[in-house]
Amino acid sequence: MSRPALAYQPGKSRLHRATPRASGALLAALAAVAFAYSSPPVLLGVGLAASSLGLLAGGRRAVRAAIAAALPLVTLMIAVNALVYHRGDTVLVRGWELPVIGNTDVTLESLVAGAAVGLRVAVVIVVFAVYSACVDPDRVLRALRPLARHSSLTAALVNRLVPVTVADLGRLREAAELRGPGAAPVGRAALARRLVAGSLDRTVDVAAALELRGHSLPTSGRLERERSPSDRELLLAALGIAAAAVAGGFAGAGGFETYPRVELALDPATIALSLALPVIASAPLLLDLLRDRGRRPTRMREAAHV
Repeated sequence: MSRPALAYQPGKSRLHRATPRASGALLAALAAVAFAYSSPPVLLGVGLAASSLGLLAGGRRAVRAAIAAALPLVTLMIAVNALVYHRGDTVLVRGWELPVIGNTDVTLESLVAGAAVGLRVAVVIVVFAVYSACVDPDRVLRALRPLARHSSLTAALVNRLVPVTVADLGRLREAAELRGPGAAPVGRAALARRLVAGSLDRTVDVAAALELRGHSLPTSGRLERERSPSDRELLLAALGIAAAAVAGGFAGAGGFETYPRVELALDPATIALSLALPVIASAPLLLDLLRDRGRRPTRMREAAHV
């Protein structure tokens, strides 16, 4: 059975080869920009940057799964914001005054505000999906164990076992459907009980395996400084994203207001920041592709010569 889309997928890209410190710094920089700016063009630039990283690193399934999971959330946030907030000068639907709910007008500004919040959530989901698919949780555990042994172990186990639990649920549903038309239907409560029972059994097995591997032994408290040749480019990209975000803030980029009227700034600073983010983020992986293409003719000539 294939791995879940959001599970870690081993690969040879620079994002995989780098240490979790460098890969996490690059993805954290993108997430920070998504929280710092509310302008839709800038958020789209962050989303494009994260998606490009995932596609270039071989995490296509993770990006698709994140977008598929984020779309219903965006729709829900737009609907909830339109029903809860009725500020704004542009009334699209004139509602009624209800006793408990109150005013039910739907304004353009409330729809745009909900869409902006939903877009930010979707972008952050894509960033974390790329992290989950391209950053090895075992290396994260090894790096953080001397600092916070129990916390890092819990985080790594959650990152590893949640996709396994989702796969178990899929197998249980498939097994229930294959029982035949004469069998009694299996309800959600029965599936939940079996899933919890299986998860508890797996928890005992994992605890025993971790004890045999020495995770219960005391550590020296010294931080393991793992290094990789790929760290420098990713850290430079993270610094470049942070510098571009700070420079854009000083230049007045990302102007966006929803109330009382929608005001979206499309000045040169905003456009430059939106376009620079995916270029800076994907530059290290694009350099790898260009180097690989340059090496292929050499390898072909060597093979022909032999």
